[in-house]
Amino acid sequence: MSDDEIDTFTTTTTYSSSSTEWTVGLVFASLGLFLAAGLAEVGGGWLVWQTLRENKAWWMALLGSLILILYGFIPTWQPIDNFGRIYAVYGGFFIVLSYLWGWVVDGVQPDVGDWVGGGIALVGVVIAWFWPR
Repeated sequence: MSDDEIDTFTTTTTYSSSSTEWTVGLVFASLGLFLAAGLAEVGGGWLVWQTLRENKAWWMALLGSLILILYGFIPTWQPIDNFGRIYAVYGGFFIVLSYLWGWVVDGVQPDVGDWVGGGIALVGVVIAWFWPR
Protein backbone atom coordinates (compact mmCIF):
# COMPACT_ATOMS: atom_id res chain seq x y z
CA MET A 1 0.00 0.00 0.00
CA SER A 2 1.45 3.37 -1.00
CA ASP A 3 1.63 6.41 1.28
CA ASP A 4 -1.11 8.09 -0.78
CA GLU A 5 -3.40 5.10 -0.32
CA ILE A 6 -2.73 5.09 3.43
CA ASP A 7 -3.45 8.85 3.66
CA THR A 8 -6.69 8.43 1.72
CA PHE A 9 -7.76 5.52 3.93
CA THR A 10 -6.97 7.46 7.09
CA THR A 11 -8.79 10.62 6.07
CA THR A 12 -11.91 8.74 4.99
CA THR A 13 -12.22 6.59 8.11
CA THR A 14 -11.47 8.99 10.97
CA TYR A 15 -13.51 11.85 12.30
CA SER A 16 -12.22 15.01 13.87
CA SER A 17 -13.48 15.59 17.40
CA SER A 18 -13.50 19.32 16.74
CA SER A 19 -15.75 19.10 13.67
CA THR A 20 -18.30 16.49 14.75
CA GLU A 21 -21.82 17.77 14.22
CA TRP A 22 -24.00 16.02 16.78
CA THR A 23 -27.24 15.05 15.11
CA VAL A 24 -29.94 13.10 16.93
CA GLY A 25 -28.95 9.96 15.02
CA LEU A 26 -25.26 10.38 15.79
CA VAL A 27 -26.01 10.94 19.50
CA PHE A 28 -28.05 7.74 19.69
CA ALA A 29 -25.44 5.80 17.71
CA SER A 30 -22.68 7.02 20.01
CA LEU A 31 -24.65 6.21 23.17
CA GLY A 32 -25.48 2.79 21.69
CA LEU A 33 -21.78 2.13 21.15
CA PHE A 34 -21.05 3.03 24.78
CA LEU A 35 -23.81 0.65 25.85
CA ALA A 36 -22.49 -2.12 23.59
CA ALA A 37 -18.94 -1.62 24.85
CA GLY A 38 -20.12 -1.71 28.44
CA LEU A 39 -22.16 -4.85 28.00
CA ALA A 40 -19.27 -6.56 26.21
CA GLU A 41 -16.72 -5.60 28.86
CA VAL A 42 -18.89 -6.34 31.88
CA GLY A 43 -20.39 -9.47 30.35
CA GLY A 44 -17.05 -10.83 29.17
CA GLY A 45 -15.41 -10.07 32.50
CA TRP A 46 -18.32 -11.67 34.35
CA LEU A 47 -17.93 -14.89 32.35
CA VAL A 48 -14.22 -15.06 33.16
CA TRP A 49 -15.05 -14.31 36.82
CA GLN A 50 -17.54 -17.17 36.87
CA THR A 51 -14.88 -19.63 35.76
CA LEU A 52 -12.08 -18.44 38.01
CA ARG A 53 -13.96 -17.34 41.13
CA GLU A 54 -17.14 -19.44 41.05
CA ASN A 55 -15.64 -22.66 39.61
CA LYS A 56 -17.90 -22.70 36.56
CA ALA A 57 -17.14 -24.40 33.24
CA TRP A 58 -13.91 -23.54 31.39
CA TRP A 59 -15.80 -22.58 28.25
CA MET A 60 -17.29 -19.61 30.09
CA ALA A 61 -13.82 -18.11 30.45
CA LEU A 62 -13.11 -18.78 26.78
CA LEU A 63 -16.37 -17.17 25.70
CA GLY A 64 -15.75 -14.25 28.06
CA SER A 65 -12.27 -13.76 26.60
CA LEU A 66 -13.65 -13.70 23.06
CA ILE A 67 -16.27 -11.14 24.09
CA LEU A 68 -13.52 -9.02 25.69
CA ILE A 69 -11.64 -9.11 22.38
CA LEU A 70 -14.78 -7.83 20.65
CA TYR A 71 -15.04 -5.12 23.31
CA GLY A 72 -11.62 -3.85 22.24
CA PHE A 73 -12.97 -3.00 18.79
CA ILE A 74 -16.24 -1.32 19.74
CA PRO A 75 -14.81 2.04 20.90
CA THR A 76 -13.02 2.45 17.55
CA TRP A 77 -16.44 2.88 15.93
CA GLN A 78 -17.13 6.09 17.87
CA PRO A 79 -17.52 9.22 15.68
CA ILE A 80 -14.53 11.10 17.11
CA ASP A 81 -10.82 10.33 16.92
CA ASN A 82 -9.77 11.19 20.48
CA PHE A 83 -8.79 7.92 22.17
CA GLY A 84 -8.42 9.42 25.63
CA ARG A 85 -11.78 11.18 25.56
CA ILE A 86 -13.60 8.09 24.28
CA TYR A 87 -12.19 5.88 27.02
CA ALA A 88 -12.64 8.49 29.74
CA VAL A 89 -16.29 8.99 28.82
CA TYR A 90 -16.81 5.25 28.48
CA GLY A 91 -15.61 4.91 32.08
CA GLY A 92 -18.71 6.69 33.37
CA PHE A 93 -20.98 4.37 31.42
CA PHE A 94 -18.97 1.39 32.68
CA ILE A 95 -19.60 2.41 36.31
CA VAL A 96 -23.37 2.48 35.89
CA LEU A 97 -23.53 -0.63 33.71
CA SER A 98 -21.45 -2.56 36.26
CA TYR A 99 -23.94 -1.72 39.02
CA LEU A 100 -26.88 -2.61 36.78
CA TRP A 101 -25.27 -5.93 35.76
CA GLY A 102 -24.64 -6.81 39.39
CA TRP A 103 -28.25 -6.00 40.23
CA VAL A 104 -29.91 -7.78 37.29
CA VAL A 105 -27.58 -10.78 36.95
CA ASP A 106 -26.23 -11.32 40.48
CA GLY A 107 -29.11 -9.85 42.47
CA VAL A 108 -26.96 -7.29 44.33
CA GLN A 109 -28.97 -4.08 44.47
CA PRO A 110 -26.95 -0.85 44.32
CA ASP A 111 -27.26 1.36 47.39
CA VAL A 112 -27.77 5.12 47.55
CA GLY A 113 -24.03 5.81 47.33
CA ASP A 114 -23.78 3.66 44.21
CA TRP A 115 -26.66 5.52 42.54
CA VAL A 116 -25.36 8.97 43.53
CA GLY A 117 -21.81 8.17 42.44
CA GLY A 118 -22.98 6.62 39.19
CA GLY A 119 -25.23 9.61 38.49
CA ILE A 120 -22.38 12.04 39.10
CA ALA A 121 -20.16 10.00 36.79
CA LEU A 122 -22.78 10.05 34.03
CA VAL A 123 -23.36 13.79 34.33
CA GLY A 124 -19.62 14.36 34.14
CA VAL A 125 -19.07 12.20 31.08
CA VAL A 126 -22.05 13.65 29.21
CA ILE A 127 -20.58 17.11 29.76
CA ALA A 128 -17.16 15.94 28.60
CA TRP A 129 -18.55 14.15 25.54
CA PHE A 130 -20.92 16.81 24.24
CA TRP A 131 -19.06 19.95 25.32
CA PRO A 132 -18.76 22.25 22.28
CA ARG A 133 -15.24 22.32 20.90
